[in-house]
Amino acid sequence: MIAVIIAVIILLALCFVGVPVGIATLLVGFVGFALERGVGPAMQLSGQRILDDAMNYNLSVIPLFVLMGVLIYRAEISGDLYAVAQRRLHRLRGGLAHSTVVACAAFAAVCGSSLATAATMTRVAMPPMRRFKYDESLSTGVVAAGGTLGIMIPPSVPLVIYGIVAEQDVGRLFLAGMLPGIILVGLFMATISLWTALRPDAAPDHVDELNAPSRSEGYAVFAVLSLFALVLGGIYGRIFTPTEAAGIGAVGAAVIALARGHLRNLGEWLEVLSEAMSTTAALFLVIFGALVFAEYAKYIGLSYYILDAIDALHLSPFGLVVA
Repeated sequence: MIAVIIAVIILLALCFVGVPVGIATLLVGFVGFALERGVGPAMQLSGQRILDDAMNYNLSVIPLFVLMGVLIYRAEISGDLYAVAQRRLHRLRGGLAHSTVVACAAFAAVCGSSLATAATMTRVAMPPMRRFKYDESLSTGVVAAGGTLGIMIPPSVPLVIYGIVAEQDVGRLFLAGMLPGIILVGLFMATISLWTALRPDAAPDHVDELNAPSRSEGYAVFAVLSLFALVLGGIYGRIFTPTEAAGIGAVGAAVIALARGHLRNLGEWLEVLSEAMSTTAALFLVIFGALVFAEYAKYIGLSYYILDAIDALHLSPFGLVVA
């Protein structure tokens, strides 16, 4: 019991002081094993676990989805998605904020990364909201909240990581993420409506003067819907595996970027590949750290303590979810 408490406290402390999650979990797991069984066995067990999982074919889905997200980011499609959303929602109070949430959801559906979604929509959505003198807390809150949709709306890289670590079917996780993602969009928009109703000065816009629709906006919507349907439709229809879907999605994203006039020289391709590799390396560090820590947690019986604690609460399944 003491080992469990110490391990959890050290892990939380490392995360609190800013140590990356992957390094923190790997460090606690390895050092814990070394103290319990010696440095040699700890190195052997950790190295073997990392090697076994590094050779897992299913892990190849991560760099492919990451590459797909980077390519979509480079295609600069977010501006057109935002313009389309604004055209449909501009008559609502806080229309630019509503448009930001919808555009975030659309971009997340082909990106798979919360960080990329938030970073992209910050560049696209913040300037017009500032121009129309939106409240700064509303503007930044909308972009930050919309960025989190990249975690939930498939194809989501965090869902892929969870599926691999927890040994769950990635396709089913994607399917399970759809409804919560849609609900989140609705809740975000309801919150914006309530906020702007209570504080009309927070969103002082009724933007009636919009630019004429451009052909690129229609192409952007068609490209996003097509890529989304191709990747997820193929997974749900059992036409191809998640790994194959990720590869097809990456190719589709590259085609979209090329069609929009990007990635026309070797330098741009090298930048894309470099960004995808660095992101993939960071994600793999998180996965390998989690796997080593999971082995240590199993060794010291952490999972049994958690199960016993949950059992002692005598909660129903619904009560457990709420708690």
